[in-house]
Amino acid sequence: AQFVDSGGGMVQPGGSLILSCAQNGFSFDKTFDNYAVIWFRQAPGKEREGLSCISNDGSTDYSDSVRGRFTISRDNAKNMVYLQMNSLKPDDTGVYYCSTDDYKYMGQGTQVTVSS
Repeated sequence: AQFVDSGGGMVQPGGSLILSCAQNGFSFDKTFDNYAVIWFRQAPGKEREGLSCISNDGSTDYSDSVRGRFTISRDNAKNMVYLQMNSLKPDDTGVYYCSTDDYKYMGQGTQVTVSS
């Protein structure tokens, strides 16, 4: 994987997690700060769901399912992207991945489980 996804875990409903996405020493065909980066998740039995995107200029977008609860950010100096997740629900359970917006470069995923 070209990114390293981390920060997942098990949390109770209403809890919070911060996911991190780090460039994995891979030489991309352009510098990290030129990529828009997305977070998406894959839950068992469900289709892949795009959650959030941050462009190279820092503008952000969110799916309706996470807007107001999740916040995406990036630190181009560290080649990192983050996903702050608050007010987590059982439906947020899944494997979370970061990726360039064209899915050309991806992380290995990190498991998030929301359960009481």
